[in-house]
Amino acid sequence: MSYGIEFVPGNISVKQVVNYVKLAESKDIDYAWITNHYNNRHCYPTLAMIAANTDSIKMGPGIMNTFTDTPAAIASFMCTLNEISDGRAVLGIGPGDLSTLPKLAIAGGKPVARLKEGVTQIRRLCAGEEIKKTGEMEFFDYDGAKLTGVQLPGKKGIPVYIGAQGPKMLELAGIEGEGSLINASNPKDFEIAIPIIKKAQEAAGRKSHDVGAYTAMSIDQSEKKARNAAKIVAAFIAAGSPPPLLERHGLDLGNVAKIKEALGRFDFKAVGGLVGDAEIDAFTIAGTPDMVKQKCEDLMAAGVTQIIFGSPLGPDMTNSIRLLGKYVV
Repeated sequence: MSYGIEFVPGNISVKQVVNYVKLAESKDIDYAWITNHYNNRHCYPTLAMIAANTDSIKMGPGIMNTFTDTPAAIASFMCTLNEISDGRAVLGIGPGDLSTLPKLAIAGGKPVARLKEGVTQIRRLCAGEEIKKTGEMEFFDYDGAKLTGVQLPGKKGIPVYIGAQGPKMLELAGIEGEGSLINASNPKDFEIAIPIIKKAQEAAGRKSHDVGAYTAMSIDQSEKKARNAAKIVAAFIAAGSPPPLLERHGLDLGNVAKIKEALGRFDFKAVGGLVGDAEIDAFTIAGTPDMVKQKCEDLMAAGVTQIIFGSPLGPDMTNSIRLLGKYVV
């Protein structure tokens, strides 16, 4: 089992992110994943700062996509990050945020095919190939593209983790990825996802796959404070989940509709009153250190091999990282 931690450089500065990652590294956390949203601080310079200020923790974007960034740009960045970090770079890449792309006037068509081509070209570029035009690629049929001014990562390459939710993307993760990043905090979701990954992985002849649980985490010595800090995150996840997923967790669809309506009018006080234990337990890991440790063990038993401690982390981020290091990792 390995552990990761996620940071969103939105409400916190790059310097704060770096300091939190340094603290996480001191607590034996293995990976730092930095989210990629156009409206926040950019993950590229943030990751470069992390690389320059840490010694052992692996790091990467969590996650990039081939709609807002081209495979060539991603490959160039990843090779640069790998050089700065002395070989600690990992790439998280996915289909793209379908709620964000329309705001950027980007049509998010054929996300699985596009991502598959993108990963292929990133790997070829990172291996030092000059990519010739073949006419066989729909999206990234490069014509003479080659990285010439970077330090290449060598035979091992840069591990690729694919952000996956639906069956087709989970299949792609098993076929193409060294690992996967799955936005889920509950074993019920992994009982469905992992068999799809494993079947595709075996068919592709891949020997190993790191299954990452990209959790919504909130830890505190006070159970009440920890769970209250998780309420808004649980609300947004519930509001964005399709009915079959809500039914899998036995949630009241009528109550979720009320949560969605309250979020729509930014009435967070009402949201707090509507979100209960059922929503928190379905979509987050929230509670005391003992509770969190048990829930992480449940994920391990379900087949998860990397637990990523994601937002909000808890009512006090510094204290949360210390508690995770002392009681969970």
